[in-house]
Amino acid sequence: MPTQFTRRSLIRGITAATAVASLAAGLAACGGNSDAATTTDSAKSGEVVIGQVSNDAATQTTIKVSEVKSISAELPAAAKKSGKLEIGIGALPAGFPPLAYVGDDQKTLTGSEPDLGRLVAAVFGLKAEVKNSTWENLFVGIDSGKVDVAFSNVTDTEERKKKYEFASYRQDNLAFIVPKKSTWNFDGNYENLAGKTIAVGSGTNQEKILLEWKDKLAKEGKKLTVKYFQDSPSTYLALNSGKIDASFGPNPGFAYHNRQVANTPNATRTAGTYSGAGASLQGLIAATAKKDSGLAKPLADAINYLIKHGQYAEWLKAYNLSDEAVAKSEVNPPGLPRDNS
Repeated sequence: MPTQFTRRSLIRGITAATAVASLAAGLAACGGNSDAATTTDSAKSGEVVIGQVSNDAATQTTIKVSEVKSISAELPAAAKKSGKLEIGIGALPAGFPPLAYVGDDQKTLTGSEPDLGRLVAAVFGLKAEVKNSTWENLFVGIDSGKVDVAFSNVTDTEERKKKYEFASYRQDNLAFIVPKKSTWNFDGNYENLAGKTIAVGSGTNQEKILLEWKDKLAKEGKKLTVKYFQDSPSTYLALNSGKIDASFGPNPGFAYHNRQVANTPNATRTAGTYSGAGASLQGLIAATAKKDSGLAKPLADAINYLIKHGQYAEWLKAYNLSDEAVAKSEVNPPGLPRDNS
């Protein structure tokens, strides 16, 4: 993620009471340990079950995937010898649906991020061992070798490349959410915000972008009203009552909300996305390993195998994140510039 502010705003996107309840119960299972580990290898060999115990954040889907020996042969000797892929997730204390959180069995770490890690481990022919920690301890785990790779919504940045290597797997997008009945769409053009009232989280990356657009519109003699609310429930209440036209925030959190309220009178939809890196660069989320670990290329090759053979599309569809698909995983692609990270 570009900053912790963006991560906090994603956490604030948790809205469904049932999800909050399951997360709270899950915390008890983790015991507050910032290095709590959870593993899920219940599927039979050659299969990975996506969206297990997801509390309706995903459509549970069984995906067939087995070891690809030409790719597993690229792994460093130590990784092959261990027989397992240690996957780091920085989702403590509360998790952030639909990306990573404790499932409704109150013990399994589920979400799109650990599930992609499990798919990649299957391509490597390794057992997936998923370790949950705080965001800060996620990087400590990579640095110390406690985990091999992080699948945890980490944004590829030039600053992070000083210490880490990347294999991209998802677009890093912000989004506008509107009532389903609304006919308004962003269409990638800030001028479509003229005359609108938009909510945004204070101190976030998206606030920075929205205020820049507000200034541009003001210079054109047009008005954009920006509103702030204390939490997500207050924002959605304002959206449902017509006090705001849209809210601007991280796309995965909104995709999750859309799914949760789809069959209610307060159904919402996404009215457009925008790169979290701004107009000049498409932000990318990437698998993150220690620099010079030798993992970035096999990780990218595994992800590209999943893209080519359709498992990647199945994974994204299960979590309602198909609009964040990448055409290809790249090793160390251009990242968020140092002056914006």
